[in-house]
This record gives sequence, C-alpha cells and structure tokens, in this order.
Amino acid sequence: MPVNLSAYLSLKKELHHRSATLVAVSKTKPIEDILELYHAGQRDFGENYVQELCEKQPQLPTDIRWHFIGHLQRNKVKYIAPFVHLIHGVDSLALLKEIDKQAKKNDRVIDCLLQVHIAKEETKFGFDATELSDMLPQLPNYPNARVTGLMGMASFTTNENLIRSEFHSLSQALQTAQTSQTFQTLSMGMSNDFRIALEEGSNLVRIGSLLFGARG
Repeated sequence: MPVNLSAYLSLKKELHHRSATLVAVSKTKPIEDILELYHAGQRDFGENYVQELCEKQPQLPTDIRWHFIGHLQRNKVKYIAPFVHLIHGVDSLALLKEIDKQAKKNDRVIDCLLQVHIAKEETKFGFDATELSDMLPQLPNYPNARVTGLMGMASFTTNENLIRSEFHSLSQALQTAQTSQTFQTLSMGMSNDFRIALEEGSNLVRIGSLLFGARG
C-alpha cells in the first residue's frame, strides 16, 4: 500500500491545532516510503528494532529525528546512541544508566521518556506508580540521559472508556511528576486511539498504519 499523503496532511493539520508532534512509525517500511513522507515535510520517524534502525539511518537524510519506540535492550543502546533523537521506552533504572553511559561516550545528551505501565495486559512494559515515584529523585544522577516526560500504551481493546481512563491516569502521573521535574512530553496515542489520547493531554503521538497502511 502506498503512503497516504492526504491522510498525512490532514493529520498534520489536526495535530498542529493541538500543538502535538507526529512520530511516523516507519518500522518494516521501505526507504522509499520514508522518503516520500520526508519530502512532504515529515521529520520525526519511529522505529522498533535496533538493527532495522541502524540499517536505515545511514541511507536517509541527516536531519531526520529518529525515535526509538520499541523495547530497548541494554546491550543494544550503543548502536543507536550516536544519532537517536528520543528513546521512548525507558522501563528500568539499569536501562537509563546504560543510555547515560553511552551518551557520554558519544559526547551527547540523549532525551528519554519513562515508560509507565497503564494497560491491563501483563505484556506491556513500564513502571507502576510506586516505581515511578522512586525513580524520579534519581534522575539528576544521569545528566546525559535527559528524561523529558512520560510514555504509555493503552490496552488493545475497543472499550473507549477503558482507553480513556488509562490515558487519563498517565496524564495525572505527568502532572504529579511535574511538581519535582521539568517534564514537557506526554507520549501516548497510536493510529487506533490517538484522538482519545489528545483529548487526555498527549502532545506526541505515534502513527503508522494511517500513514503507511497495515504492516507487512
């Protein structure tokens, strides 16, 4: 399926009114599709797999802002540390430490989001409320892994009330964290639920299938 440019332009307009950033989820998509969106003005792209990201990055324009949105293993941080723009899924102190270490090696500060577990599925990663509270005071110890906000994924369900309540809980968590941190980013919402996320305060959404079609 080709890139849906009309959907992209409509989405960009909608998000502009909400002051929200679009991350185009380009995992499994070819270089040609990414370039098509790039030439339409898109600069933020999200990838789930380190190897795929490392293969694509050298083939594409250097002003692309690469977001790593998958589950990141500590032993793979070093491969994306030289260029990654934002790591969405920091779900442990050990991972934050490794990002800080690799960022220092590359003389960089890498922006990160703490992943909070808000969904009912046990398969989702992330901190619970107590773990998040314990984590916040430790963040200044890792200046090269700069935490700028929170990220979460709602349950995969058609129950919009449940989705809304989960997004609302993450929005509340951000407000609580902001009493001690200068968090600005709330990353939540994908192709099937981003409008609910926006209504609950998201300012960064991760959209794939609406732009690129279903994953192959």
